[in-house]
Amino acid sequence: MREPVELRRQRILAAVESRGAVKVTVLAAELEVSVVTVRRDVEELARAGRLRRAHGTARALGAARPPQSTAPHPRPPGHPAEGGVVALVVPERHSYLYEAVHGARPVLEAAGFQVALHIAPKVPGGERPLVEQALENGARGLLIAPRWRGAADEEADYGWLAATGVPTVLMERRPRPGSVLHALDVACSDHWYGVHLAVDHLVGLGHRRIVLAARDDSPTARSVRAAFAEIAAARPEVTRWPVALSAPDAGPAPAAPAARDRAPLDLAALLREHGATAALLHGDVDALMLVQALAEQGVRVPQECSVVAYDDVVAALGSTPLTAVSPPKAAVGRAAAELLVRRLTLGPEEAGPVRRMELLPELKVRGSTQRLVPDPRTEVSV
Repeated sequence: MREPVELRRQRILAAVESRGAVKVTVLAAELEVSVVTVRRDVEELARAGRLRRAHGTARALGAARPPQSTAPHPRPPGHPAEGGVVALVVPERHSYLYEAVHGARPVLEAAGFQVALHIAPKVPGGERPLVEQALENGARGLLIAPRWRGAADEEADYGWLAATGVPTVLMERRPRPGSVLHALDVACSDHWYGVHLAVDHLVGLGHRRIVLAARDDSPTARSVRAAFAEIAAARPEVTRWPVALSAPDAGPAPAAPAARDRAPLDLAALLREHGATAALLHGDVDALMLVQALAEQGVRVPQECSVVAYDDVVAALGSTPLTAVSPPKAAVGRAAAELLVRRLTLGPEEAGPVRRMELLPELKVRGSTQRLVPDPRTEVSV
C-alpha cells in the first residue's frame, strides 16, 4: 500500500517539529521517496503555514537552530573535542531511533566528545563495516542500536560486537540472556510495561476482544508481540486476542517471495472474524494506514473500534489523533549516552558493575479510544 500524501506530510511535520530543522535530502532518505517529492511537500506545508522553508531545509515555526546532520558535529573554534570521537550507529530510515539519537547527542557533546553518526543500511550485518571503519578512525567508544530483524541477525553480530575493544553500550536492544553481550551496558524501554498500559486501558473501557496487528522485524516488535500474548492470556477479562502482521513487509528479513507478496492486512475482516472491538497497532505509520483503511471500509474509530498505537512518533498527527503508548525515546538515548560517558571517563573500578537500565513508557490518551457501548442486538459490536 502506497503511503498517502497527507500521512507523508504528517511524518515530515513530526520530524521537523522534533528536530527544529531538517534538510530536504535527509527527509527524502528517511521517507524513502525522491527529493523532488519532499521538496513539493515542504512547499505545500510552508504555503499552509505549518513550517518554514529555507535553502533546502524545512524548519519548524519559530525554529532558529541549524538543521541536524549525519556528519560529525563541529565544535566551536578553540573548543576541541577533549574526549575524542564516539561512534553512534543506528539503522537507516528509523524515526523511532532517530529520536533516541537526539537524546544521546547533547550528553556526549557536553562531556567533551565529538559524535560521529553512522547510518546502517538495510542489510544483515550492515553495522559491522561501519563500526570497524569508525574504530580504525580512532573512535574511543560505541553507542549502537543494531537492526536485528531476526534472531539469526542478532546471533551473527554477537561475536564481533563483543570484541570491539572499546566501551560499548546497546540502545533499545536486549541481548539474549547468557550470551557474550549479556555483560554490556544497556539502556532500553520496558515494552512489557508499555503493552500492559495499552491492554489495561482498553480493558478498563470495557473491551474484551482485542486484536494486535504488529510488526515482527525488530527487537522492539518481538517484545511487543511476546508481551501482548503474555498479558492478554493473564487477564481473565480478555476473551480473545488474535495477532497479525501489521503490514506485508513487517516480518523478519530476508523475506521469502511469498512473504513479500502477502496482501495488506484486512483489519476490518479480522475484527469481524473475532468480534473484536479494539486493536493495538505497532508501529505508528502502519497504525495510521490501517485506521485509514478501516474508515474506507465503514468502520468508525473509536465508535466501532478503539485503537491504540505503539511508538508515538506520528500517532498524534492522524485525522483522528491516536491514543498511543509512548516509549521514552529521547530519554533512552540520554541514558545510553550517560552510561557510555561513565565508562569512558572513569576507570574500570570507578565505573562499577555493568548497568541495564529500563525506562517506562507512558500512555497518551487521545481521540481513538472510548468506552465500549454494547450493541443490544449482539454480544459484541464491531
